[in-house]
Amino acid sequence: MPLLGCIADDFTGATDLASMLVRNGMRAVQVIGVPAPGTPAPDADAVIVALKSRTAPVRQAVSESLAALAWLQASGCRQFFFKYCSTFDSTDDGNIGPVAEALDDALGAGFALACPAFPVNGRSVYMGHLFVGSVLLNESGMENHPLTPMKDANLVRVLGRQTQGTVGLVPYSTVDQGAAAIRKAMTGLKEQGRRYAIVDAVSDAHLRAIGEAAESHALITGGSGIAIGLPDNFRRAGHLAEQS
Repeated sequence: MPLLGCIADDFTGATDLASMLVRNGMRAVQVIGVPAPGTPAPDADAVIVALKSRTAPVRQAVSESLAALAWLQASGCRQFFFKYCSTFDSTDDGNIGPVAEALDDALGAGFALACPAFPVNGRSVYMGHLFVGSVLLNESGMENHPLTPMKDANLVRVLGRQTQGTVGLVPYSTVDQGAAAIRKAMTGLKEQGRRYAIVDAVSDAHLRAIGEAAESHALITGGSGIAIGLPDNFRRAGHLAEQS
């Protein structure tokens, strides 16, 4: 029975996520499209449902993502991960925000973090702003993308335009203190009525700490990078063998 159920908004991103999870000690299997109801899940620790929803109409993206979630829930997954690109590319209408909101509603989670950072590939988030290498996202060439032009590097604003809930920030100064500080900050944001939190990260150590802080979260959203911190949670809980 899989532990982690993942929904990816494109095929290549799903493959990248599977590779990241395997590298960190999880057996991962990628399936293309939503399996038919009743289809048994593969024998794996993590299952990634690969969709082509990044640039699909919002209603279609939400519908397919919810269908994927329902199948993963029926398969017995303990935690769920919505994977999108490390450049957070999405129009002001979505699809990142609407899909995250629909998944959050379906799970009754009430709160979800968002962290597209992938430092090894030059994607970092600092003070809520997404950098590609040393330049802001909206100066990286992504501002000219033909389908999802990213003209604003402030992810708090971007996600806020796409969702009904309010968006907070867990800044670098907190993230750098480790998992306990991140967890406390996210709890505080939720208590303030924030529904989402952009979380800064400029190193793999930050991603591991964020993953640990989100151990009890029903839903995590982000790029492939955030996945490096998730397998250890299942190890600590005794659900996953130590990595050899």
